[in-house]
Amino acid sequence: MGTYDTTSKEFQKQIASTLARFFGVKPEDATKAQIYQAVCMVVRDLLTQTRVDFKKIVREKNEKQVYYMSMEFLLGRSLRNHIFNMGIQKEVEKAVVSLGFDMDEIYSFEPDAGLGNGGLGRLAAAYMDALTSQGYAASGFSIMYDYGIFKQVIVDGWQLEQPDEWLKMGSVWLNPRMEEIYEVKFGGTIEENWIDGKLKVSVKNPMTVLAVPYDVNVSGYDTPAVNRLRLWSSKAPMDFDMNMFSKGEYVKAMAAKAMAESISKILYPADDHFEGKSLRLKQQYFFVSASIQSILKRHLKTNPNLDNLSDCAAIHINDTHPTLCIPELMRILLDKYDYSWEQAWEITTATVSYTNHTVMAEALETWPQSLFESLLPRIYQIVNEINQRFCKELWAFYPNNWDKVSSNAILSHTQVKMANLCLATSHTINGVSKLHSEILKDDVFNDYYRMHPEKFTNVTNGITHRRWVCQSNPLLSNYISDLIGDKWIKDADNLKELLKFKGDKNVLENLAKIKLKNKEILANFISKTNGIKIDPNSIFDVQVKRLHEYKRQLLNAIHILDLYYRIKENPNIDIEPHTFIFGAKAASAYYMAKQIIRLIYMIGQVVNNDPDVKDRIKVVFLENYRVTLAEMIMPASEVSEQISLAGKEASGTGNMKFMINGAVTIGTMDGANVEIHEEVGEENIFLFGLLAEEVQQLYAQGYNPTQFYNDNYSLKRVIDNMRGGIGGFSFSEVADSLTFGNCGKADSYMVCADFQSYKDAQEKLVCAYRDKERWNRMSLVNIAKAGFFAADRSVLEYASRIWEIKPIV
Repeated sequence: MGTYDTTSKEFQKQIASTLARFFGVKPEDATKAQIYQAVCMVVRDLLTQTRVDFKKIVREKNEKQVYYMSMEFLLGRSLRNHIFNMGIQKEVEKAVVSLGFDMDEIYSFEPDAGLGNGGLGRLAAAYMDALTSQGYAASGFSIMYDYGIFKQVIVDGWQLEQPDEWLKMGSVWLNPRMEEIYEVKFGGTIEENWIDGKLKVSVKNPMTVLAVPYDVNVSGYDTPAVNRLRLWSSKAPMDFDMNMFSKGEYVKAMAAKAMAESISKILYPADDHFEGKSLRLKQQYFFVSASIQSILKRHLKTNPNLDNLSDCAAIHINDTHPTLCIPELMRILLDKYDYSWEQAWEITTATVSYTNHTVMAEALETWPQSLFESLLPRIYQIVNEINQRFCKELWAFYPNNWDKVSSNAILSHTQVKMANLCLATSHTINGVSKLHSEILKDDVFNDYYRMHPEKFTNVTNGITHRRWVCQSNPLLSNYISDLIGDKWIKDADNLKELLKFKGDKNVLENLAKIKLKNKEILANFISKTNGIKIDPNSIFDVQVKRLHEYKRQLLNAIHILDLYYRIKENPNIDIEPHTFIFGAKAASAYYMAKQIIRLIYMIGQVVNNDPDVKDRIKVVFLENYRVTLAEMIMPASEVSEQISLAGKEASGTGNMKFMINGAVTIGTMDGANVEIHEEVGEENIFLFGLLAEEVQQLYAQGYNPTQFYNDNYSLKRVIDNMRGGIGGFSFSEVADSLTFGNCGKADSYMVCADFQSYKDAQEKLVCAYRDKERWNRMSLVNIAKAGFFAADRSVLEYASRIWEIKPIV
């Protein structure tokens, strides 16, 4: 592709040189780990040089760029992604083989970067990839977590969390930038003085933490652009207190270091206690404060002041976690650069935009006012002033309506509401699917939407199709290119050309063969890791995503138990062989989610070992779900479970990854499922369940799940048996959550209400699967219509309609 022209021999020489320089060994004496690190170093250095060249172009053109703020960037492994994007994969692999090493083994040394958890972080990573691929100047900002979220281990069905030591092998991609360390300050007391007729505010005796930056190169496909993801690591100004140490108080001497470094230890520390809440708030302010300082420093290198910041920078808030960048930008403009409130507000509101990712009340972050004020006293002052002015605007629009003002205020009922701060300040607010954006306007943010409808828009999520097909499913990728050429790699919309093969039996059979080969690969992996033998000819029915009750893994589990009890009732029943595959992490403090994981595991223990089942059903729970595991699962999947309660899933992106790999969706009309349905048509998706408006009506009427429980024999049998015990463990708490009480107390996500509809849809799915030609045609249509869901399309919409940026190259 030009930018990275190299031969395998040249790359081999660079590997040998790197081995000698950093490890003091020749290639024939190197370990596999050393080869892995040397290859990564060579690739990193090539990208860094291109990054230098790209930065020069960016400076010369002085075009506006975007700064993407996110608590998560779920990158997965980087080596294969980089060399694919750079167009040197064959050369690198040949060089490694020439040195006597197996490239797959070298790839396997790389851990998934521990910088994210689920869809939010994967989306952020996808957008950085897509922005770079299309030549935009963009920077991501986050925290360099020492241990990421956690490594999940399943012991007797129970999730245990272990440290994810990803930096041992993952740190090779980090470029330290010690010249750009910033101070971030917590606590202290406010001091106000009038100087030359201006109020000067300062904070005395704060606790100072150093933010140390590490840059990760972000490559794009077939482009001279290389962007960066900047990660902040927290350090104490001094490693230890020598005075304390001299007195023999050794632990206290290290206390400041431990306190400072705890900020960047793990992603999403448990917040079901005060210390956890305090640490999360520190994390959020730490990374946005350092990031804003960095952005402003860069701006002032090429501009005399900050008056034109919004012409040069678009700061984007990815969900509410980075919201504090708003008052932090105001603080610096007011306190450091002496802007008036009105000037600072104008600059800030013209610069910041916000993506909402949830309609779940608990995910719309709030902080106790007392905690917020004690940790961030100056930031609290600024938020308080924003709130007072915002409340005046609310009162003017909703006169004499205290309820409206209170519910939309930023400070209300001793809580600081981050989403409301985003609404009041951002110039644009977007949802991430058509349905989600409508729910924001009609329900969640309706009061504010009525005040400022012009601020709201939609940008449906997208995925990095090159990663999820070209890299994860090379058999399919190569076959698509054989059929329609390779333009689809650059522009996924070209996948539509596959539709002309809908009636071609040979093409459909070849797609089925590719799917079977991928299923065999996954079956072998499951045999090695889980010790479960599964039939590659069975239906691979897959639900992999974060474990949350609204995503309704429980509905899936109940249906499996129903199938099992039907077999026990009639061992000769005709059931199409099924392999049900799950993967999910539960938040460490989320007890019910952990119970559901245990339930799924125990169902597997029972079903997989019952001779009556005769291998017609297998249930597999794959522990430690992550990007690398998904890259193996997606190509092998045939059924994509997208079964959240309608109106609860903002978008989803797993549904898009399954789709582009030829899986057929069974799902509710929720999130991006609505748009998948629009793309593929009624005949190429299996829909079930209540619609979002029907859910709201049922809530309003007073939803009573016991009615469904009593009226449905299959459902009642499953729930009763959960109380009695599955695999020797009672799941009475899970069962009770479905049946006791009314709306808000039992079955909050309407599993009982949607069970029969889901069961019926599963039976329709089996009928379609048995007609192989029909199923293969459905699979082809899903692949062909997946182009709309490419991240390339999403970032083009953000760039043109929200950020107003242009490609640099």
